[in-house]
Amino acid sequence: MLVLNILVCGGAGYIGSHMCHWLQAHGHSVAVLDNLSTGHREAVRWGEFIRADLQDRSSLDQVFAGRSYDAVMHFAASSLVGDSVRDPVATYQNNVTGTLNLLEAMRRHGVGRLVFSSSAAVFGEPRADLVDELHPLEPINPYGASKRMVERILADAAASYGLRAVALRYFNAAGALAGAGIGEAHACETHLIPNVLRSAGGSGPKLSVFGNDYPTPDGTCIRDYVHVADLASAHGLAIEYMLAHEGFHAFNLGSEAGYSVMEIIATAADIVGRAVPFEFAARRAGDPARLVASSAKAERLLGWKRDWTDLRSIIESAWQWHRQQPY
Repeated sequence: MLVLNILVCGGAGYIGSHMCHWLQAHGHSVAVLDNLSTGHREAVRWGEFIRADLQDRSSLDQVFAGRSYDAVMHFAASSLVGDSVRDPVATYQNNVTGTLNLLEAMRRHGVGRLVFSSSAAVFGEPRADLVDELHPLEPINPYGASKRMVERILADAAASYGLRAVALRYFNAAGALAGAGIGEAHACETHLIPNVLRSAGGSGPKLSVFGNDYPTPDGTCIRDYVHVADLASAHGLAIEYMLAHEGFHAFNLGSEAGYSVMEIIATAADIVGRAVPFEFAARRAGDPARLVASSAKAERLLGWKRDWTDLRSIIESAWQWHRQQPY
């Protein structure tokens, strides 16, 4: 097996920490770059921790100096859509300028491979039941626009400098590895499944369900959920793909199956053993009725196959982690 040295930017966060667990389990050497603005030091359990900030160019040189990396995985970003609307400049500085600083440091130190954590937000309003990579890129908020900008930068850098880069567009990351002690721990939680579980478990407020008049079977939004461990495996396959392929490539990562908000609530209530307190609220601007990915390209070219294939097991894994938490 080929052993690689990987720098994981944002490795103290939700997806990044699961990525580090996957890399070490597969024999790779890991270094974690994180400024701990939203990540957690206790989540860095696999590999060397380097406290640095993508906004600080001098600290990046210290990260790369004296070390040899085969590739970089980039998870560090401002990820809250609402915050991006309230303060778009801060989002662009963190997501776009931070990535430019990282790319410049990689060039200075001769590192030519990058896996980028992108998002379904690059697509905007879906025009198809299954969103594939040919879908127009029309982001409707600054967060999605920042991810789209970075994808364009990576494509241009690949064409001009020979960078090898893969952008992986997640739809909804979910679940946890409770046995490894890591899960979805956000100070400001906006994702549906953890908020449903907190409401059901009594550690969170009553859940707000935004809209019940969508053109879906039960009137609530339908979304696509992928276990975070399956996202990690896709990143590992992306590294292998870059070793064999030049240029920039983008892949959608989803389950090709959608679940409504009410289906999530019903499944969580059954798992937890108590009802989820919720109330209907007005629709949120920009929320499409349905957003589900086609992952055919990732399956065909990366050889990606999900191990977590049903909604119940994904939510159960998240609940196992949540019930271990002190809140």
